[in-house]
Amino acid sequence: MTELLMPFQFPFMQNAFLIVTLIAPAAAMLSAFLVLKGWALMGDATSHAVLPGVVLAYMAGIPLIIGAFLAGLVCALGTGFIKDNSRIKQDTVMGVVFSGMFGAGIVLYTQIESSLHLDHILFGNMLGVGTDDLWTAGLISGAVALILGVKWRDFLTHAFDPVQARMIGLPTTLLHYGLLAILSATIVAMLSSVGIILSVAYLIAPGAIAFLLTRRFAAMLLVSITVALFSGIAGIYAAFWLDASPAPTIVLILTGLFLAALALRQLRERRVTSA
Repeated sequence: MTELLMPFQFPFMQNAFLIVTLIAPAAAMLSAFLVLKGWALMGDATSHAVLPGVVLAYMAGIPLIIGAFLAGLVCALGTGFIKDNSRIKQDTVMGVVFSGMFGAGIVLYTQIESSLHLDHILFGNMLGVGTDDLWTAGLISGAVALILGVKWRDFLTHAFDPVQARMIGLPTTLLHYGLLAILSATIVAMLSSVGIILSVAYLIAPGAIAFLLTRRFAAMLLVSITVALFSGIAGIYAAFWLDASPAPTIVLILTGLFLAALALRQLRERRVTSA
């Protein structure tokens, strides 16, 4: 029994378990809205686009999270502006914008000399998080979870039918850009632990899994949070014994859960059809 509890005895592992517990609820709740709204690619685009902001913030000597947040907003707002003022579809615009910003970030990174490890930015450093990272993740995630928890009905209405939301008096513009700001903030919260590339899994997979398993949105939120917490804790625990990186291990568990949920959904539909 003592050996099974060994991962919980090391301070760096305790910090890893703690930070994933902090970021999982907010990321999972946001994931449910992104899946329903069809913004999965927006989460991918924004997570990649923060790289130039991180590098520029390092060059300017300001906190990296400020640069990441601003770069994420520029990507999200720029995508919306181009979509509204051109004939190009949103997914095409996002692909061009995020790949361009990601490429700019790589080029900027190669031009500076720093102790900033690109691997940690891209793939996270969950086993190396410190007190500052925990406070940053906790405060941002707490604020995001609070906003989504209080205003989830407004965001849900806007996600399903923006026209109806406008007709009943909801501030649709504020809800639209507020969700984009929340997306950028959540990515910033995950920057030090999950990293830029792998954060997209936390922004999509929990909501997608819950969408396959439930029919009510309130239940979808709870399932999303449960999936995110389970995969995070299980991934870190498994990575300790496998001597692997925690973030990719978490993503593998999320992928396995998604495939299991998909198989279960198919089985249920076949039973209904045969009945």
